[in-house]
Parts: sequence; structure tokens; C-alpha cells
Amino acid sequence: MTTSEGVGRRRFLTLLGAGAAGVSLPALVSGCAPGGPGAGSASGRNRPFSAAFYQAINDLDPHGVSAVDEASLLANRQIYDTLVARDGEQIAPRLATSWRQPDDRTWEFTLREDVVFHDGAKLTSADVKASLERLVKSDGPQKPLWTAVDAVEAPDARTVKITTTDPLGTLLVNLTLAFVIPAAQIGKADLSRNAVGSGPFAVEAFTPSSQLLLKPAPRYWGGPAKLSGLRLPYIPEASTRMTSLQNGEVDVTWIIPPDELKRLGGVNGVKIDSKPGVNYFLAWFNCGRKPFSDPRVRRALYHALDLKSIVSSLYGDAAAVMDAPIPSAVFGHAPQQPYDHDPELAKRELAEAGYGAGIRTSMMWFKDTGPLATELAQSMISAWAKVGVIVEPQQIEKAAWLKRLTALDWDIELQVNTVTTGDADYTLGRLYTSEANRMGYRNKELDGILAKARSTSDQEERKSLYARACEIIWRDAVGVFPAGLSATYGLRSTVTGFVAAANSQPEFRAVSTAG
Repeated sequence: MTTSEGVGRRRFLTLLGAGAAGVSLPALVSGCAPGGPGAGSASGRNRPFSAAFYQAINDLDPHGVSAVDEASLLANRQIYDTLVARDGEQIAPRLATSWRQPDDRTWEFTLREDVVFHDGAKLTSADVKASLERLVKSDGPQKPLWTAVDAVEAPDARTVKITTTDPLGTLLVNLTLAFVIPAAQIGKADLSRNAVGSGPFAVEAFTPSSQLLLKPAPRYWGGPAKLSGLRLPYIPEASTRMTSLQNGEVDVTWIIPPDELKRLGGVNGVKIDSKPGVNYFLAWFNCGRKPFSDPRVRRALYHALDLKSIVSSLYGDAAAVMDAPIPSAVFGHAPQQPYDHDPELAKRELAEAGYGAGIRTSMMWFKDTGPLATELAQSMISAWAKVGVIVEPQQIEKAAWLKRLTALDWDIELQVNTVTTGDADYTLGRLYTSEANRMGYRNKELDGILAKARSTSDQEERKSLYARACEIIWRDAVGVFPAGLSATYGLRSTVTGFVAAANSQPEFRAVSTAG
């Protein structure tokens, strides 16, 4: 059943939330259920500020297996800090007050003197060195960002020196993801559960896949947070999150499905904040497995899709059809010629590839991967069936999806990806190289382009190189890139100081509420 067959988006939303309907919502304060006594409201509140994301926080280790998951990064932004941070198009100081490049393979950073970890220990260069070395040595998802790092030194307590084997023009951008933890914690604690950082909030309580409760860090170098407490609950069902926002039980929530966004626009006491986002859907083909090892098959499946109709029907103004393998808000984006919706051409291309009799295959995704993901999957599957490609839908749990993804044990996989740093290298340079082998695709020309783009500090040259990389990936139809999502947040009207984040990882230190 698809939207084109008369089932509306609200019905799809109901279907999407069905798998989570039996999950009980954690109390907003100890011993209080949502909306019950003590839950509070937008005024006269007696509860922590509540920010509800749609994905679960399972792990607080900033360098571990969940290091690039949106929910983990959301938590990390509050608890930990980095040497530098992105401020619009610029890189701004954080734990480092300044930096310089004596040569094209050496970077030196000078640290702040007033940084204290949540356990009372003072930050020194030894902590930065230990954190970076842990990242470099890890087998986690950030590993490709750090392969060029040769050595990290701490010549004195306030200086960090990073040496790379080759010029690394993306080092500053990568450092926006390098969260610093105390050297003394490494190897001595379960960092997935016990988090000690130097960020504006410290952990008060954490229940994986349920909620994270934070309190202001009183000695934060940037000044204490304005909130008395911050709660990050896991509320997977969109309708529950929207109702909680409307009732004043939640202060801010995102991502918002299109039907709910339209409804919230007229709700008293609620405001909407939106900006171009860096989140987008992709459906990779396993290019190392027949029939998707043949680019003609991959292009045929692209031509079979009427993405304009699908995306418009499902998302309205909340998303746009992609014109490149990365969103338009990302540095390095270069628009490509769209694949025309042409089912007859798709059939001819399949026949030329030797699959005129059709194909039977499968597509996997996990239920919380993104808004209306199941509906999007079903719409694509329905379109492919019309050209003789029968796709078995496989909606599975995230842990199983991740295991199969990394083992390349799939035919087609659907997910929402986030270009967290806002730079093309984070996605193209990390995921599309032959060495990364994330979707069985290998292209030596692309490898060379991405390596050169990573090594140069000339931003105009990098733009040109990424334009060529976008062209190759698009031409070879490594995957279908259906929709780029707007970064849209619903807030109580009493919330001030909130800044919408394009990457779904807002920071809450400057946020306050009139209630």
C-alpha cells in the first residue's frame, strides 16, 4: 500500500508509530507520568527543561561505536567540549584559544587555562593528547577522519601539537567532533555509561534508551548554563512528542513529521523554528553484490522513481528532492542533472543488463531512522515493482541493521544520514572511498579526488574537487538520494535563546524559559 493508492500520511504515521506504541514514556520528574501530578507546564514549572529527540541515546562514550549517531552527538554536545567548533562558515575557539600551522603537516594549539572537568580535575594538554590518540587508534565510525594523524604531543600543559603524515586540510573541521575526556578516565571506567567531560552540563542520571538527565556544570569556563536542569527523553512516537509539546510537558522537540508540522503551526503557545538542514535520506545499493554491481541496474532503479511526487506527497515543504549525494547546505555540494522519471527507460536498462525478466531483492531499514521512513520505503518499493523489480521490505531493529550494514549483508538499505560537520569530507571522504568499502563501491579516480580534497587547505580547490566527486557518485548511481530534510523544531513560546541546529544537535547552554 502506498500514498499513491489512497492511504494518507496520517495513516502512514499511525503505522510508523505502531512498533513503539507499547513503550511506556518515562516520567518527566521522578515518580510523575507525563501530564500527571507534578508534570508541570510551560509556566510554574517544577521539572527540568525537556528536549525530546526521536532517537534513543544508548551510549555516552564520545569515541565509541555510537560516536556519530545523532542521539549520541546530541548528548555529547552538552557534556563534553572540543578544541574548536563551527560558527557558521567559520571555525571558532573552544578549549583552544588559538592555533597555528608552522608547516603543512603540523598544527599547534594553545589551550584555555580555566577549564575544569566535572570531576574537579583541571584540563591539560595530556587530556587532549589522550583523547585524540584514543580516537586515532579506535575502530569506531570516526576512524577514517584521523588516518593521516601521525603523532599527538603535549610539550607543555597548555600546548598540543598534532603532526600528520600528509597535509590534512580538514583537521579543524574534524576537531569539531573530537570530544575531550580526562586522561585518567581512559581504561578505568565504562565510558558508555560514566561520562565526565568539561561541557556546560554534567550527567545526573542516565538510563540507556530511556532518558538522560543533566545538571549545569557550575565551573564551566563559558559560564554556567541558564537552565536548572536538562532532560533528554526518548519519545519515539511522533504524535506523543507533539502532544507533549502542545501540553507543555516538553519544551522543544524535533524532527517533526509534515502532518504534525502543519497542525502545530496553529497551536497557541507553540512556535516553529526552521532552517536548511544537513540531514537527508539515502538508499544505498550494495554495489559489490549482483545485480547491483552493474551500474545500469542502479540507474534503472533511479529512473523508476517519481521522486518529486513521492517527496511532495509525504513531506510537503518539510523536505526537497536531492540534486546531489550531499545536501545543499553542506560545503562541497554541487547540483547534478536529476534522473528523469522514466519507467520505460528503466525497463530497457534492466533488459540491457540481462534482467528483462525482473529482479527479486530486498531493502532494509530500522524504524526510527527518520520521519516517515517506512512510508518512503513502501513508496519506492511500489514504484520498483512496476518495472519488474520485486523488493522484500525488511524493517529491523537498529542493532541488527547496523550489524548487517557493516558486514555488507544487504541488497538495498535505507537510512537518514547527517553531514555533522557541514563539510563534504565527513560524508564523501569518510564513506565513499574504496578503503571504507561501505557499500561495495570502488572507484580509484574518486579515491584520488577525495584524498586530494582532504589534503588541501585551499577551500576553492576543495569545492572544485567535491564538485567532481558529486558528479562521479551521482553518475554511477551508488545509491538513490530521495530527500533532504529541513531542520525544523517545535518550541514552547516561553523558550528563549534557542538556536536551531542544521545537524539536529542543538546546544542548550544559552537556553532559558520564562516559565
